Amino acid sequence: MKPIYLLLSLLILGLLVQPTTAQNFKQVLQSELSASNPGILFSIKSGDGKLAWSGAVGINDLKLGDSLNAGQTFRIASVTKTYVAAAILRLMEKKVLRLEDPISMHLSPQHAEILAKDYDLKQITITQILRHSAGFYDHTNAPEFFDKVFSVPVYEWTRTAQLQLGVEKGEPIGPPGGQFSYSDMGYVILGELIENYTGKSLDGGIKELLGLEKLGLNQTDFERLDSQTDQLRIHQYFQGKDTYDFSPTMDYFGGGGILSTTAELNDFFQALFQGKIFENSATLALMLESGSYASKPKLDYGMGMFKVKVKGMDAYSHSGFWGTQVLYIPKLDLYMAANYSGAWEGGAVAPIFEKVVNALEEGNPKKP
Repeated sequence: MKPIYLLLSLLILGLLVQPTTAQNFKQVLQSELSASNPGILFSIKSGDGKLAWSGAVGINDLKLGDSLNAGQTFRIASVTKTYVAAAILRLMEKKVLRLEDPISMHLSPQHAEILAKDYDLKQITITQILRHSAGFYDHTNAPEFFDKVFSVPVYEWTRTAQLQLGVEKGEPIGPPGGQFSYSDMGYVILGELIENYTGKSLDGGIKELLGLEKLGLNQTDFERLDSQTDQLRIHQYFQGKDTYDFSPTMDYFGGGGILSTTAELNDFFQALFQGKIFENSATLALMLESGSYASKPKLDYGMGMFKVKVKGMDAYSHSGFWGTQVLYIPKLDLYMAANYSGAWEGGAVAPIFEKVVNALEEGNPKKP
């Protein structure tokens, strides 16, 4: 089936998904369960709102054997970077900062002193940090990081400790702007800027800059800051180990930290692409613009967003360490988000997305 016929099929679905299509979705979710992935949450919606469905299958807490619920929250991990990047771009729109500014203009003296041991901060721009091209070592690549996470799961990290680890245990990847190299450390730095210039916590600053509460995203919160959102959090597994009691501070300061639902992830992406976050459409275009390098990067990354293919169609996406991915397919005007409680195996795109598109085709056949 050609994409245009799939699009037409989506548009005639109406406000509710057809029962056969919903059943197909459930079957797809079931097919993703395995010994290493005990549960999955999933949401889909079309840009015009005529298609909307959320579902969940599998087990939440393996010790209790309780079922997952579609409205539960989870650690979205690096998908937080999309929110951080958008907040920095809002600060640009407000003329609080310029993307071409060297980061030396905006860092606290304490963190500038730490980073200056390895990096020329006058040569590193905010744009380069947003695009992961600043040359920062990723502190999570230091063996000591996960050694500490797994040996002392309740250890309370700080932004300062993570920056120090990155400087002490790794060397710069390369010159500023010279290469793409994914680094949580860069977004930990950007998180500080949001706090400094809003005078709020990272949670409060992002919500203010992006208008998340006005959008009705009431279950999108940094962990530990909303009791209801915290209580809805699922168990997430890494190599069979339940990480529920791991301190959220391991991934909390901009590289990660947000809890959300699959439905609210879709709602946020829809707000982005429908012009409800930025004042100017040019800002979204800038966010999506790929970096340019001498050698092909591992990810086609813009600013807090990267481009992938789903059934040959371009999609804008971000994924997270604990099994989260959200994406938008412009050709179909379709938003999808998933959380695999045990992550997925394979490439940059979770297999659920292509399977769901196939299910839509099967449930709504159109002849070319």
